[in-house]
Amino acid sequence: MIAVIAELNVFPIKSAGAVPLTEAELTPNGLRHDRAFMLVRPEGRHLSQREVPELALLRPHYDGVKLTVRTPLAPSPLVCEAVDGPALDVTVHKRPCQGIDQGDEAAEWFSTTLGLSCRLVRFTGTRPTMLGGGTLTYADGYPVSVLSAESLDDLNRRVEARLPMVRFRPNIVLRGLGPYGEDAVTLLRGDHAEIELIRPCGRCVIINTDQDTARRAPEPLRALARYRTERFAGRREIMFGRLGIPRTLGTLRVGERLSALTSLGDC
Repeated sequence: MIAVIAELNVFPIKSAGAVPLTEAELTPNGLRHDRAFMLVRPEGRHLSQREVPELALLRPHYDGVKLTVRTPLAPSPLVCEAVDGPALDVTVHKRPCQGIDQGDEAAEWFSTTLGLSCRLVRFTGTRPTMLGGGTLTYADGYPVSVLSAESLDDLNRRVEARLPMVRFRPNIVLRGLGPYGEDAVTLLRGDHAEIELIRPCGRCVIINTDQDTARRAPEPLRALARYRTERFAGRREIMFGRLGIPRTLGTLRVGERLSALTSLGDC
């Protein structure tokens, strides 16, 4: 099968807004700068839209040196350079990892903007994936998320209000596989990069959060639960999209054609 890259997105701050790109460098940890930063509570536990839906209203941009964050929640943006320092112990879903605190100015801006005490950390160290031998930054479990545009088209026929792709926060949006065609794909091969798809993407209440208003509603999680609930690794989850690990590193571009292989033996 052939799939075309329809969108590329990075999320410089975990659980904050997306940055759409026309091309992106695929690194061992996913698309460059994806989930490079994270907000944590004073004890080091990560902040998520699950508990703070207003994170959706943060619009970050990171060029590798300077982080800029705009939001309607604050009268002026945060502009700060990434800083180095000692590694701190933090957690993502109770799994330990590390981060470098980005200073009091950033902490005060985010704490004031969100109305709760938090600090900004930048990823450091090494964090393994649960399966597949990959590494990642602050993404939940795998460095790359993939979703088919036709899968969303099918879901939108099952809900009352049409949902935008950003609701599902994928790194890579594909077109050409048909509804749920990504379920059978094990390897995406482009001209310069390859991604092995490891497991389905389990969904949570975040997809019920409007990424432009931070308002939460019952859909689409309720609709997906009716026909996309599966058992994986002993747990029942609502699945939509796939999660993967980079195997060959290079540049991906919107409009690029990828070979979508359904067996690693096809390589």
